[in-house]
Amino acid sequence: MSLKEQYWRYSLVIIILLLGTIIFFKSLPFISGILGAMTIYILLRNQMLYLTVKKRMRPSLMAALLLVETILCFLVPLSLVVWLFVSKLQEINLDPHSMIAPAEHVADLIEQRIGYDVMSKSNVDSLLSMLPKIGQMLMGSISSFAINVVVLLFVLYFMLIGGTKMEEYVSDILPFNKRNKQSILHEFNMIVKSNAIGIPLLALIQGVVAMIGYFIFGVPSPLLWGFLSCFATVIPIVGTALVWAPLVLYMGMTGHWGAAIGLAVYAVIVIANVDNLVRFMLQKKMADTHPLITIFGVIIGLSLFGFMGVIFGPLLLAIFAFCVNIFKEEYLGEDRKYQ
Repeated sequence: MSLKEQYWRYSLVIIILLLGTIIFFKSLPFISGILGAMTIYILLRNQMLYLTVKKRMRPSLMAALLLVETILCFLVPLSLVVWLFVSKLQEINLDPHSMIAPAEHVADLIEQRIGYDVMSKSNVDSLLSMLPKIGQMLMGSISSFAINVVVLLFVLYFMLIGGTKMEEYVSDILPFNKRNKQSILHEFNMIVKSNAIGIPLLALIQGVVAMIGYFIFGVPSPLLWGFLSCFATVIPIVGTALVWAPLVLYMGMTGHWGAAIGLAVYAVIVIANVDNLVRFMLQKKMADTHPLITIFGVIIGLSLFGFMGVIFGPLLLAIFAFCVNIFKEEYLGEDRKYQ
């Protein structure tokens, strides 16, 4: 290769890296919508191929039809869940005295037990100063969610239309041989499907089981706490304990020690084991991802990608481990295969 050709090659690589970096950072506000489109595309891919290849339907029409399916099956249920949550909050008595009285009661109990004044002036001032920031964060999150939904639908439409060409293009530029390309694409497909289906299913089951426990042991507003328990399942390590542990503490401090102990035993024996049982059943049918990859992947993914990091964080770590294993096999003479 001549010096001129080397100059062209390396200059092109530098231009690609620079422009790619700029595009990536400018696309970060829309990353949830883009990753969401990728996830739903993988779930709908077989349907699209069946309709366009076997049934020879018009791709643009089928893509529009699958967008309607996406809205009905994914976005409408999500909107209904949010609406139910908001309506549940609206049912709570908004009288200031009725809201402050329980907090003051708990604060008095804490001060009696450990001598710490939760309702001190400095603590109240700190809490009040945080309220405007929380409001701004919520408004920003709602706006970001709406924008990313539009991005998701827009990107998904064009991914569905050009799906096979896009897959061939990605396969061509992957720096692996044919066998490793097939393995890594299979890994990508299985992990995304496993997390996209398994995580919401696990959250729903564990939230329902937790809500049953809240009903049994007389927790106030069990539907609301059950709903919050669904979302707490995605938080690594602590999970639903982030909801039921404070409830146990609250019930104990208000004098309901029998219910508090019963809820704690129910949570440790039933709620926690439901998580393990569902994960075990899903691993038999989907990607058998190592628990450490899942835990650390979620932690890393949430900080990088927001909520979609629950799916793509473990994928990121799994692909990293897969690439390390390929390096060992191809360049270090290792014959062991990635498990």
